Amino acid sequence: MNIVYDRIAIIGVGLIGASIARAAREYGAANVIALYDANPAVRQRARDLGLGEVFDDPEKAVAKAELVVLCVPVGAMAGAISACSRSLKIGAIVTDVGSVKQAVVDAVSAVLPSYVYFVPGHPIAGTEQSGPDAGFATLFHNRWHILTPLPGDEREAYAAAVDQVAEFWRALGANVDLMDPQRHDVVLAVTSHLPHLIAFNIVAMAEDLENVTESEVVKYSASGFRDFTRIAASDPTMWRDVFLNNRDAVLEILGRFSEDLAALQRAIRWGEGDTLYSLFDRARRMRREVIEAGQDTPAPNWGREN
Repeated sequence: MNIVYDRIAIIGVGLIGASIARAAREYGAANVIALYDANPAVRQRARDLGLGEVFDDPEKAVAKAELVVLCVPVGAMAGAISACSRSLKIGAIVTDVGSVKQAVVDAVSAVLPSYVYFVPGHPIAGTEQSGPDAGFATLFHNRWHILTPLPGDEREAYAAAVDQVAEFWRALGANVDLMDPQRHDVVLAVTSHLPHLIAFNIVAMAEDLENVTESEVVKYSASGFRDFTRIAASDPTMWRDVFLNNRDAVLEILGRFSEDLAALQRAIRWGEGDTLYSLFDRARRMRREVIEAGQDTPAPNWGREN
């Protein structure tokens, strides 16, 4: 057992919040786990699942907590911390799990008391499922957790807070890396945000096609479209907030993607097979690199039985 904090508070009990609660308990990263969610039904379900000590008041949930983890949509981060900021203990650490960092840094820093340390973070882990029932203790095993410490804060106490948050995530099984908030947003726009945007668009487009019926799309879904539907099943509230709060980076990458897509369109139209082959071969090499880095399995069909 590697106890990092005596008491933590988790605000938002969805997939990530529930998984943190389960992992912190199973691996002994915290002695006491306090939970709060704005939805009364979610709070009751968290009680039923025994995820921790569930509170109906956010201020009571964070009182005495050494670490407060914000597990709410990006657009709700500032409101979530504002609702409980008066009860944060002096020297407490606040972190988050949002997949956008610069907007969260700006929003939360504006409302956070000066006697609290803010260490933004983002676990590169998740599934298309949501809600407290979706959480599981091994979600973060061998996954990256990116911390984006506030630029310019050179206090020794702040550095110690960053180290302790990193230790907490390692106790949950994650690998930890540090990154500048703006750099994070560009990288994630490429690796996560744009792929989700494409998936949402392709699935919606298939539903709207007039010359192909919806039943045909569902019945004959090949593996590519099937995986797009898995990605598109992700929480719409969370992803709406991601795109609104990381619009600059997403629009920059989306512009590059649109240019490259137009080049592919020309290659197909003019029968430029060498151009197509070259791009497909480069993309195939990238797949091998992802597998070699341990970010996916080499099993055929992504390990599915059928």
